[in-house]
Amino acid sequence: MTEYATFTEPAPRNRLADAVPKAGPALATSTVLILARVWNATGAEHSTGDAWLMGTLAVGAALAGGMLSTGRHGDGTAAALAFTAAGTIAFGGIAAYTDGLPLPLLLWGIATVLGYVMAARYWRTDRRDTVAYERATVDRRETQRHVETVELIRGRTAVDVARVEIDVARESTARAEAIVAAITARAALPGYNPAALVGDGLPELTVVADSERR
Repeated sequence: MTEYATFTEPAPRNRLADAVPKAGPALATSTVLILARVWNATGAEHSTGDAWLMGTLAVGAALAGGMLSTGRHGDGTAAALAFTAAGTIAFGGIAAYTDGLPLPLLLWGIATVLGYVMAARYWRTDRRDTVAYERATVDRRETQRHVETVELIRGRTAVDVARVEIDVARESTARAEAIVAAITARAALPGYNPAALVGDGLPELTVVADSERR
């Protein structure tokens, strides 16, 4: 018996669950800004050592991203992570080192916009893949339904043909039994003449002598 895969209906999309990732870039940049200003309040302001530390880390991450983005064995995902880390470190260092909020807020706005610009590319790719998967699922489901319908029709046709063949066999058997019964009844009548059967269209039965049978 042929088995077919069962495709379930896709679950309804949750708008809240879809909207939460959209706030990711803003939450990330806001978290960095808040932590940087807390660091500023606890002694990072005008601290040359802290500035050199953050600058070195930012430059190192940027160089790593440049190395990962070029060459035969370059990795685009790792390069993007390295550049993101470099930008985040630079933004956090400037926000922690700068006196006042105008510049940190400006950098926060720029970082947020750039974050959404970069994330939009991945969201489009993810959405494109999701739509392609849903379309493929619908196509497979329609193909499955078509195959099931064809197999159902084929099975019903086979059953109907078998029933017709059984009915024909039963009719043939009943007709043969009726002929045998008629011949038997006619042979029991007085004055039975086998030649009359041949004259009525029945085949003549060959009489085999006992000597030939032996």
